[in-house]
Amino acid sequence: MMEEHKNIQIGDIILAEPFMEDTDFKRSVVLLCDHDDENGTIGFIVNKGTKLKLNDVLEDFPFFDVAVNIGGPVQQDTLHFIHNIGPKLDGGIEVVDGIYWGGNYETLKIMIENNEVSPENFKFFLGYSGWSVGQLEEEMGEKSWILSTPKQPHILPKLEGKTNGNLWKQILIEMGGKYKQIANFPEHPSLN
Repeated sequence: MMEEHKNIQIGDIILAEPFMEDTDFKRSVVLLCDHDDENGTIGFIVNKGTKLKLNDVLEDFPFFDVAVNIGGPVQQDTLHFIHNIGPKLDGGIEVVDGIYWGGNYETLKIMIENNEVSPENFKFFLGYSGWSVGQLEEEMGEKSWILSTPKQPHILPKLEGKTNGNLWKQILIEMGGKYKQIANFPEHPSLN
């Protein structure tokens, strides 16, 4: 069963199975930004918001009215971001067509001060989702995750910085077939 999941790639999206009990990942949509056989996998939950804004977590940063999301349960004292401004922000790594992970913070500060970018171009995250080598493949073999490949417009929902609570359901519906049915499973079947 695990053989079919060996092709996990940077830029893939994984969705939590509908009845996952882990509160960190319940109905999560995770964009995979790094995956290799030496370090494992890193991704960011793109549909779990907070009430925090960027300037709540970065004091010496120019005002930038953008929400901060929960990227995952690992190192929640670290800040990460994805964006669609491309190589204009040096140091970013393209993870899927037009979507980049990270970049130089000092350059970003200058771009914000000069009004060269807007909040719609970014998603910021506290922490990340991480798996050791082979762990994600094992979890996929156990059917804890559903693998989808990104199709623009739903990855980063136009980077508008909102939480996108229905993104999990939207992607499953777009995948069609049995996934369309899964999208309508109740969160708590015992309450049905």
